[in-house]
Amino acid sequence: MSTLLILVVLACVFAVYMAWNIGANDVANSMAPSIGSGAVSLKHAIWIAAIAEFSGAVLVGSSVTSTIRKGIVDPAIFQGNPEQFVLGMTAALLGAALWLHAATIMSMPVSTTHSIVGAVIGFGLVAKGADGLNYWTLAKIVLSWLVSPVTGGLLGFGIFYFVREKILAAREQDEACRRYAPFILFVSVVVLIQSFVFKGMKNLKLPVNFTSVLLVGIAIGLIVFLVSRIWVNKNSGRWGDGNQSFSHRFFTFLLIATSGYVAFAHGANDVANAVGPLAAVLGVFQSGSVTAKVPVPWWVLFIGGAGIVAGLAIAGGKVIATIGNKITEITPHNGFSAQFGAATTVLVASQLGMPISTTHTIVGAVIGVGMARGVRALNLRVIRNIISSWVLTLPFAAGATMLVYRLLEIFLG
Repeated sequence: MSTLLILVVLACVFAVYMAWNIGANDVANSMAPSIGSGAVSLKHAIWIAAIAEFSGAVLVGSSVTSTIRKGIVDPAIFQGNPEQFVLGMTAALLGAALWLHAATIMSMPVSTTHSIVGAVIGFGLVAKGADGLNYWTLAKIVLSWLVSPVTGGLLGFGIFYFVREKILAAREQDEACRRYAPFILFVSVVVLIQSFVFKGMKNLKLPVNFTSVLLVGIAIGLIVFLVSRIWVNKNSGRWGDGNQSFSHRFFTFLLIATSGYVAFAHGANDVANAVGPLAAVLGVFQSGSVTAKVPVPWWVLFIGGAGIVAGLAIAGGKVIATIGNKITEITPHNGFSAQFGAATTVLVASQLGMPISTTHTIVGAVIGVGMARGVRALNLRVIRNIISSWVLTLPFAAGATMLVYRLLEIFLG
């Protein structure tokens, strides 16, 4: 068996392992607030996330991917040695997956995108030295460590502050919720439609622009506003029982719906962190050369989606518990505020072309809704550990990849 074929086989195995770890760690972003608030059980959340993640990965996962994620290393420098490129991408898959696995064991939510970026940095350093790295791109990624959680936290804080002051603090919570529910639904529909098109389905490259989608979102939002207002007036007092109020049920519904969307968008976009390097390896194996972009076969998206679902179902509980229970107490009201604040942040960042971590954003949003209830509502020790794991992501993934690269060199002679 040729060296290149051995690397292709190893890349397939490592890609499945990487996808498994994405499911075990990163999928907590989408479902943790729903589980932590009691809106859904862990079993039901896994089913929802599994369907949404797999659908996003297979149906709208990118059919073409950049050879090297985020442009950290220029693939052109490997034109004269494609086998070295294949070796490096194979090592990067295992290096990133090892860090994700370690973080999951420690119950720490980390960015899978930053993990693969760190791995590619390690590959670039060990193969071509420091001159092979794009430092401007790296600087933007490091800046996102601050931008993502702070922006998510501010939006989460603001949304929950509104909910608390206008609904939870009202003498008649349910009456206040019925009054504001149509307006909340209108804003949610407008933002989520924008986010669905430009984030969840961005890989389809639909021939639309921000203004046209915004107008469609406003039109649909107005319809939802009118229908919900009529429904609320006709069914006043019916949606709720002795155990759960209208307000509780309304925000539970919003939280589950938002979580399902976030899971779909995550599957569509972050599956590339597992299948992108594999597709790059397959591209070299088939063509014998390194190119800037390569096609992603359908079966590669399939195994990526299946790996994510398996990782979530088998090992997703630890990180879900960290975000959903250990940072602050989550309820349907502040859970929706955090989830919606994070989705809005990701939408704005994608429109501005800013690299942003969904993991960092949702953690920041959860911290933000906790801050709305005071610092004492936060578990500062857990937050400190999470931030430490973010700082360690790039160097650990890079170091692991460099070690794997050298071991593969020795193994393959």
